[in-house]
Amino acid sequence: MKNFKEVDIIRFATRILVIQVATVALVVAICTGIFAVLMMDQMKTEAEHTALSIGRSVASNPQIREEVALDTQTGVNPSAEELADGDIQAIAQAANERTGALFVVITDGLGIRLSHPDEERLGEQVSTSFEAAMRGEETMAWETGTLGASARAKVPIFAPDSNVPVGEVSVGFERDSVYSRLPMFLAALALISVLGILIGVGVAMGMRRRWERVTLGLQPEELVTLVQNQTAVIDGIDEGVLALSPNGTIGVHNEQAQSMIGAGPMSGRTLKELGLDLGLDGVVLHGQHPETVAHNGRILYLDFHPVRRGDQDLGYVVTIRDRTDIIELSERLDSVRTMTHALRAQRHEFANRIHTATGLIDAGRVHDAAEFLGDISRNGGQSHPLIGSAHLNEAFLSSFLSTASISASEKGVSLRINSDTLILGTVKDPEDVATILGNLINNAIDAAVSGEAPRWIELTLMDDADTLVISVADSGPGIPEGVDVFATATQIGDSEDNERTHGHGIGLKLCRALARSHGGDVWVIDRGTEDGAVFGVKLPGVME
Repeated sequence: MKNFKEVDIIRFATRILVIQVATVALVVAICTGIFAVLMMDQMKTEAEHTALSIGRSVASNPQIREEVALDTQTGVNPSAEELADGDIQAIAQAANERTGALFVVITDGLGIRLSHPDEERLGEQVSTSFEAAMRGEETMAWETGTLGASARAKVPIFAPDSNVPVGEVSVGFERDSVYSRLPMFLAALALISVLGILIGVGVAMGMRRRWERVTLGLQPEELVTLVQNQTAVIDGIDEGVLALSPNGTIGVHNEQAQSMIGAGPMSGRTLKELGLDLGLDGVVLHGQHPETVAHNGRILYLDFHPVRRGDQDLGYVVTIRDRTDIIELSERLDSVRTMTHALRAQRHEFANRIHTATGLIDAGRVHDAAEFLGDISRNGGQSHPLIGSAHLNEAFLSSFLSTASISASEKGVSLRINSDTLILGTVKDPEDVATILGNLINNAIDAAVSGEAPRWIELTLMDDADTLVISVADSGPGIPEGVDVFATATQIGDSEDNERTHGHGIGLKLCRALARSHGGDVWVIDRGTEDGAVFGVKLPGVME
């Protein structure tokens, strides 16, 4: 199969090469033929104009005009011997030798030769027409006479001080002299043609190699099949698929990716242009770490797979999974787990207190038992109540933070509400508030645990119309300079390990993205030096 494929590739590439070379050769041959014809016509025209110039020069000679006029008027035909020794023959022969013409023939008004290279032809009538000259017209033509074919010109001779034609001058150049430079031009033209064909062959060979490199050695039929299969595959799966070039430009995508990202036309654009700034010049494209991002209110999981063929880098295939529902379920399960743990702790503590009250009653210490039960009634049965809960009257936030305070107290961290807290409205979007606030509180607990005692977290909550503003401060060691806590989105995994690290859950980066999807933000107010870090949250549209 491999050998067949290689032979097929060579056959296709050779066919393209032959077609290209044949095309170049045909074009060169046509151009060469046209150039040769034009060159021959130009040489012929040059010879005719040269003959015309010589003829005009001879015809304007005063002596020629006078003697030809005299000969025409007298009507006497001198013998060949007399003409051979005459001035007209001498002048014509001198012009003939000086210009290299085949002949310079002078005739009278009757067409009788008064000069001729062959003296035996003197006194005879010319073999070609002289009527145009006798009408006073100059002519140029390719004619055949007694000396063979030639490019010739005929010029009328006028009588002195008159415009009456009395004879003609006929000047001609033989074929060999007219085309004497043609072999040299044809040789140069042939050399240029061969050079052009060689250049064409070189270009065709280069195009052949480039074709094989660009198509990775695939046949056109294979490319068509590949595209058809690719379309069927990427459109037949539920996940979004993007094909990125090595520089991060999107080449191919399916409808699922278009639906998840929803940013108009995608082909030819980068992920950054689509609102997914993943640092493609950094870790993502040069590493193997997937990315979790918040985009258009959805949590998307992007997994990058480099694609190579031999030593050639073809780019990346990106699979996109919508993890919004899974993450929301995970957050809800975390909330349920936290609530269950808190209720279990409360039940255990309440049972211990009931046993204590029963013991006091059995011991006859009824007054002490009554005070003990009154304390339980006032504090809600919590040994570590939410400090400052009286400042918070909103039901959801009070319940949520009370539960969080129990989890914090189990790790030796006290959760308190700042006295500046003022909530007048009601939370209408508890899921996003719980997701963002819970993540920040859990991060603050981890930070406080890593710090020195006393360990605490302080929250200040305010609302303005439909906007909720929160600050979360902790007693931890703070955030080191140069560390960007929003730089990386921590991934959601399936680990059973309950020991979370800073930035767990959906991570601070996605917390910020989720807040920004509401038109708000999450930011660092103070990195902290002695009292830990302070985070700020602004969530428009979550209150009513």
